[in-house]
Amino acid sequence: MAAGYHHFIIEQGATFKHTLTLKDSADALINLTGYSAEMDLRKNQDDASEIITLTVANSRITMGGSAGTIVLEISASDTNNLSVGDGVYDIDLTDSNGKVDRILEGTYSIRGNVSR
Repeated sequence: MAAGYHHFIIEQGATFKHTLTLKDSADALINLTGYSAEMDLRKNQDDASEIITLTVANSRITMGGSAGTIVLEISASDTNNLSVGDGVYDIDLTDSNGKVDRILEGTYSIRGNVSR
């Protein structure tokens, strides 16, 4: 299955939170119990380092188990440290056997904070 595509808007200085709900071809929720996920944001696809990484381990991703959800969250203090601009990301989902699937990829824009 090919990864989906989405453009995220991240507002500098504000909490970024987005919930993904995974369903199969029959529209049934996918049980994500035992899965982990990682989302890397980079300025350019070939850059060696990430702008920011979201994982379960760093509490920026929460897996919803049988609800089929993946919650992505970046705190306001972390988004405040992101530079305004555009980049690319992908999200990999890993099952308990180590099988990795890219479920979503695309672009993001970090919009500048005017209020201080």
